[in-house]
Amino acid sequence: MTIVPVILSGGSGTRLWPMSRPEMPKQLLALTAEETMLQLTASRTHGEAFAAPIVVANARHADHIDEQLAAIGAAPQAVILEPVARNTAPAIALAALAAGTEDALLVMPSDHVIANVAAFHAAIDAAMPLVADGWLVTFGIAPDAPETGYGWIKIGEPLVDGVHRVARFVEKPIRARAEEMLAAGDHAWNGGIFLFRADIFLGELAAHAPAMLTATQDAMRLARREGTRIHPDADAFAASPSDSIDYAVMERAERVAVVPVDMGWNDVGSWDALHAISDLDSDGNAHRGEVLAIDTRGCLIRSDGIRIAAVGISDLIVVASGNDVLILPRGRSQEIKQLIEAMKSGGKGSDQ
Repeated sequence: MTIVPVILSGGSGTRLWPMSRPEMPKQLLALTAEETMLQLTASRTHGEAFAAPIVVANARHADHIDEQLAAIGAAPQAVILEPVARNTAPAIALAALAAGTEDALLVMPSDHVIANVAAFHAAIDAAMPLVADGWLVTFGIAPDAPETGYGWIKIGEPLVDGVHRVARFVEKPIRARAEEMLAAGDHAWNGGIFLFRADIFLGELAAHAPAMLTATQDAMRLARREGTRIHPDADAFAASPSDSIDYAVMERAERVAVVPVDMGWNDVGSWDALHAISDLDSDGNAHRGEVLAIDTRGCLIRSDGIRIAAVGISDLIVVASGNDVLILPRGRSQEIKQLIEAMKSGGKGSDQ
């Protein structure tokens, strides 16, 4: 069975402002290596076991996607350009309709880190017999902290070696519940990576979200095509309900399995997360760009242009991009969304 990588690249990545912006979100940036996040994602599924990828993206990023994938020799079979954002379930439906009926779709966000690609491939191999039999498979990330920002998966009975039935999905938990699940050892993080046959996924949509299936079918039937680029019909796609694959399908379907895997996964959801996975100097700093740091410890300092000079600081995040400079204590990078909202409303006060 052919495995078609489906790369979801529609996110805006505002949590990594000021480098990540709607016009150039984090998946198009080189944050963790010389390659961009999109290039790293495509490279993980580049080889004989995989077909050329299908990318689902924002129309404004089409040129960047083509350029970046061409640079690593991973030309896509299709780039589906969403006219509006409708969350992950409709995006995957577009890809399933573009793929072969019984192709296996490996659905991946474009902006995650997987350090152990061999473990990822082994998990895919373990899942394939069940996928061929019509199961929907998700990959459960081995948890190492009581994380409240992720959904969790309770691992149920074993089905085949290395693959289990999903006992239940758990919404983003409160801290105490996350600590209980971590201690129990029978839960995994929901990393948003899936593997299933295209026809099985579309069948589940027909059963559980028929309006979404109809809207995406209409959008693809009326789509405009330019080479590998597919422009779904805007009016038809806008009529689709907006929902995640978890809510629309995975939590409702009967035959859902999970492959627990420890593969060095990180969603790089904040500057703090990037610091945690970066190569650090002897003083615990992660820096990139034109940076001079003296007597500085435990900082993340990055610039894509101007020089940053730091003396005698510790545990700060300092990021300069274009005309913007971000400075905040490490541990508080999730509060960037408050900065974004304040800037949208024109707030400039010192208490913002």
